[in-house]
Amino acid sequence: MQKKVSASFIIILGSMLFALFFGAGNLIFPPMLGQLAGENVWSANAGFLITGVGLPLVAVAAFVYSGKSDLQSLASRVHPLFGLVFTVVLYLAIGPFFAMPRTGSVSFEIGVKPLLPESGSHHLALAIFTILFFGLACVLSLNPSRIIDVIGRVLTPIKLTFIGVLVVTALVYPIAKFQAPDASYASHAFFKGFQEGYLTLDALAATIFGIIIVNALKDRGVTARGELMSICARAIAVAAVLLAVIYSSLSYMGAASVGKLGVLGNGADVLAKVSAYYFGPYGSVLLGLMITVACMTTSVGLITSCAAYFHGLFPKLSYKKIAVILAAFSALVANVGLNGLIRFSAPVLMMLYPLAIALVILTFLHPLFKGNPGVYRGALLLTFIVSLFDGLKAGGIEIAAAENVFSSILPLYGVGLGWLVPAVIGGLAGLLLGKPAVDETPSLEEVSAPQTLHADRALPLARVKETQTVRAAAPAAKRDKGV
Repeated sequence: MQKKVSASFIIILGSMLFALFFGAGNLIFPPMLGQLAGENVWSANAGFLITGVGLPLVAVAAFVYSGKSDLQSLASRVHPLFGLVFTVVLYLAIGPFFAMPRTGSVSFEIGVKPLLPESGSHHLALAIFTILFFGLACVLSLNPSRIIDVIGRVLTPIKLTFIGVLVVTALVYPIAKFQAPDASYASHAFFKGFQEGYLTLDALAATIFGIIIVNALKDRGVTARGELMSICARAIAVAAVLLAVIYSSLSYMGAASVGKLGVLGNGADVLAKVSAYYFGPYGSVLLGLMITVACMTTSVGLITSCAAYFHGLFPKLSYKKIAVILAAFSALVANVGLNGLIRFSAPVLMMLYPLAIALVILTFLHPLFKGNPGVYRGALLLTFIVSLFDGLKAGGIEIAAAENVFSSILPLYGVGLGWLVPAVIGGLAGLLLGKPAVDETPSLEEVSAPQTLHADRALPLARVKETQTVRAAAPAAKRDKGV
């Protein structure tokens, strides 16, 4: 008999999901979207909510539904090599290439830059700050302690309270009226917002968060697939409402700020300037301090998680050496600045996100085509071909011949969704040409307890969003180091 789960526990579970996805880095994108979208803010915000809120939460549900124990085993439904490569690339994206350096860049932009003279170069200050920031993060990641968990538990409510006060103030006392949209949002604002949601990186980490949900429900005695999915759906609804309200409020705040503050360089700058506008320099300093410490806990969790994963792939390299390499590389990448980091990440995310979306959709449709690997391979192959050219174009490399062909034959190609029809065609071709395979998916009862290593690697990623305990990562790190 299944143990009944109370409504209060579902709310707690939904709040945990919200905390996992709402990190300090996520604060910077909605305000900037609002500034650029102007009068088209609500259309752009709707697109952003689909990929910044809906897709990550649906990806969590897809992982729970799949019954798999980790992302690599889920992605291996396409092919074992694809499973390995996709998982490695994902860890690099949410680790040293994008998300980890972003913690340092956001901290500098909000916590330090407002204190510096507006004129002159800040390159030296950024270099010094990132060395100190990632040096401390590295030291803490070598021996994760309770202090990081305490900081996360205390800081997150304070940060959310301050952000709440800020957005409520902006709603009650708007700075100015909405302005005309930037050229990039003048037309197809919805689809532009849709693509901006990629920058959160949340959908890439979502499948890893799924194991946390399974373990939490397993501890409550929930093992039946139907009951687990029902509870998961209700928790997702709670998280979706919270995320949608905060993101929409931040977008509104950004749109209303242009008339007085002008169009700023990035979302971190918007937050700092709006905070200073309403609460003076002390408000800006307080916001900067809170987000800097929040980003530190995020960085520690990312280093811990990625070091444990890559140590598993390369056991000859110790956990400590990998952690030091990750921290040093992140400090180097962070010096391109927040704007440069966003520009650098956009092309890669334009390639990765369509693959993640296609994998999520196929996970739900898996029983319909009986796990036929040809469906996965056909759909993802054609998706990758189109998304590759999208990524190159986002990086400023436009191949005229491919652009002419795709724009003339692919629906929605002009708004970044040209991969949809090829994905369907590839999946149908794989269904006709491939053979059904016996899926070795474990039962949901097997996902938790027997997969201790995967759970230990997944749990530290909760720290990526400041609320889940890094302490849970310590046993995995110690095992990996042979302690």
